[in-house]
Amino acid sequence: MPDVDYYEVLGVGKAASVNEIKTAYRRLAKSHHPDTGGSALTFQLVREAYDTLSDPLRRAGYDAGGRSVRAPIRPRPRRRFGDEPGYEPEPVVIDPEDLEWWEFAAQDERVRHGRRRGPGHTPVVAAVGGMVLVLLPVLTGVGFSAPTLIVWLILTAGTALLVHRLARGYLAASRARNRFAAEFGGKRVFGTPGTETDELAERLTADLLERYLTRLPGARIFHGLSWPDSVFADIDHAVLCGKRLVLIESKLWLPGHYETDDDGRLLRNGRAFRGGGSRLTESVAEYRRILPGVAVRGAMIVYPSRTGEVTTEYEDRSPAPPMTPEQFLHEIGGWLATEPSTVDSATMRTVRDRVVGGNA
Repeated sequence: MPDVDYYEVLGVGKAASVNEIKTAYRRLAKSHHPDTGGSALTFQLVREAYDTLSDPLRRAGYDAGGRSVRAPIRPRPRRRFGDEPGYEPEPVVIDPEDLEWWEFAAQDERVRHGRRRGPGHTPVVAAVGGMVLVLLPVLTGVGFSAPTLIVWLILTAGTALLVHRLARGYLAASRARNRFAAEFGGKRVFGTPGTETDELAERLTADLLERYLTRLPGARIFHGLSWPDSVFADIDHAVLCGKRLVLIESKLWLPGHYETDDDGRLLRNGRAFRGGGSRLTESVAEYRRILPGVAVRGAMIVYPSRTGEVTTEYEDRSPAPPMTPEQFLHEIGGWLATEPSTVDSATMRTVRDRVVGGNA
C-alpha cells in the first residue's frame, strides 16, 4: 500500500481541532463502513487515521515523525507498557451475602412495566368472591329493611368498583407484558462482548454483569453500544433497570490506586495517568441527551494488567469514576436495585437500537 497522509484521509488540515477530526471521521465512517456498502480496506484506513489523530499523544508522535506513514493492512494487537506476558486477572467472585441489595432485589420476581404492574390473581379472585357474598342475599331471596338496603347498596357499589378497577389493572398489565414479550422476547442480554485477544477486560466485565446483575428481574445488559450518528461500539457495556442506566468501560491497566481530580483528570498513584484513554464522560453526556428523564451515570471498571492490586476511590463523584469490580457491584448494583423489577420499554428500545453488530 502506498504511503498515506492521515490528515488527507480525513480531509482536514494539520491544525484541525479534535472536534473537527471527530466530525470528519463520523461523516466518512458512515459512507465507507462495510455494513453500508463501503470498502473494508478504506474503512480500516479511516479508522486508523482517526485513532491516531484523535489521541493527543499518538498525534504528536505522528506529527513529529513526518506527514506520512505506511498504513497497516491489519492492525496487530499491541502490547501495552507494563504488561506481564501470560498474565490474566482472576475472575471476581463475591459472596452474594456481602451485597446489601442481593436479597431485596429478588423479593418480587414479577416485572413491572413502567409504573404499571398487575394486581395478581389473588386480589382479583378475592374481590370477585366479595362481590358474590354481597349478592348472595339477593340470590337467596332474603328481604331487607330500608336502612339495611341502603348499606347493602353502598357495599355492592363499592365492591363492584373495586372489582372493575382490579380487572382493568390486571388486563392492562397483561397487555403490557404481551407487547414487551413480542418485541424483546425473554432476552436479558443484548450484543456480544469483545472477542479479540486484547479484549479480556470486556469479557471479564460481561461475566461479572451476567453473574450478579441478572439478579435484578428488570435489569437488561447490553454489550457494544454506539453513540448517536456512529456505527462503532463506542461504549463497552451498559445496564438498564427501569429509568436508571449505567454506561461501562472495561480497562486492563497497571496495578495502582486510581481516582479523578477536581478537573476530571484520571490519576494513578496521585499523578496524571497517561497509560490509557477514556471517552466515558462524553458517552454519558450523549446518552443523557438522547434519554431525557433517565438517570445516566458512568463507571470505568479497572482490572490489573499484571500481578498486583488495583484500588479506587470510594468517594469519587466524577461522571465516569474508576472502580474495582467489587466497588462496582456494591455501589452501582445498589443504585440499580432501587426499583429492581421495573423495565421501561421506550428506554430499552432506544438503548437496544444502539447495539452494534446486529446481535440485538
